[in-house]
Amino acid sequence: MESLTVNAPKSHNLLRIGYSLPPATVGSNPKRPTPHWLATYENKPLSLNKGKNTQFGNPGEENAYKKKMGSFGRAFYTVGFWIRETGQALDRLGSRLQGNYFFQEQLSRHRTLMNVFDKVPVVDKDAFVAPSASILGDVHVGRGSSIWYGCVLRGDVNSINIGSGTNIQDNSLVHVAKSNLSGKVLPILIGDNVTVGHSAVLHGCTVEDESFVGMGATLLDGVVVEKHAMVAAGALVRQNTRIPAGEVWGGNPARFLRKLTEGEIAFISQSAINYANLAQLHASENAKGFDKVEFEKVLRKKFSRRDEEYDSMLGVVRQTAPELVHSDNPKAA
Repeated sequence: MESLTVNAPKSHNLLRIGYSLPPATVGSNPKRPTPHWLATYENKPLSLNKGKNTQFGNPGEENAYKKKMGSFGRAFYTVGFWIRETGQALDRLGSRLQGNYFFQEQLSRHRTLMNVFDKVPVVDKDAFVAPSASILGDVHVGRGSSIWYGCVLRGDVNSINIGSGTNIQDNSLVHVAKSNLSGKVLPILIGDNVTVGHSAVLHGCTVEDESFVGMGATLLDGVVVEKHAMVAAGALVRQNTRIPAGEVWGGNPARFLRKLTEGEIAFISQSAINYANLAQLHASENAKGFDKVEFEKVLRKKFSRRDEEYDSMLGVVRQTAPELVHSDNPKAA
């Protein structure tokens, strides 16, 4: 039987606290048994177990006991505080002594989906959201859409609605304003099969179905991009600008450049389809567990050493390509 006894200092020699652990028995629960707390006050046994009331002879004994326990609590807290502070100080000292070889991994508090008060993101089960993306607040992502790595969608002061089959590519920012110079505070509406290029900024605007926003483009409050319209890469579209269907706008500030050809309009739709297919591959890869990833590492290593060129150098002819059976398979040899 394990036991631990804590004796009070001389000024508190009336109180002793300890606990005992019963020995493990054959066939018992492998978890550590619950300790049985023991205490004596003036050589009288006291019960300190959870859910049981400590018994005292009179109110005076109870008050004295509480006073002693309060002193112990403060003492233990102070000792624990200084032990933690000493450990942190030693860690900082050791890090400085390591110099250029010092490495410290910071705790990541990133959350892909996060509510803002009562505003909660709603993401369709068939949509892909990259692990490093951030979707906050009143945001709706439709079926088959994809939010790629490093994107930030902030629906904290207004709503963001993204249709089906739309892709918001890496490092793009989608946000809404609480107020602006025009006095019109509008949500962000992004239609179906829309392509938003890398590092684009969309702020309080509307992008209709099957339209295209190029890489690094910026759309300010009140902008409307009509169906089959295109915003060129790096363009800055000023507030309340409307880009008609079938046109390309570019520059800073953005101006009409030319009409889109039929092939370019078809490319916009095909681009959305291509990204929808690519998103499925990324979703599958990101969904793999640790065991699956490690198994595939072993599998790739084995095949890299057992290809046809390797076998021909050894003079080995194989009837079938070697393979590994995953440990989850009950028929694994």
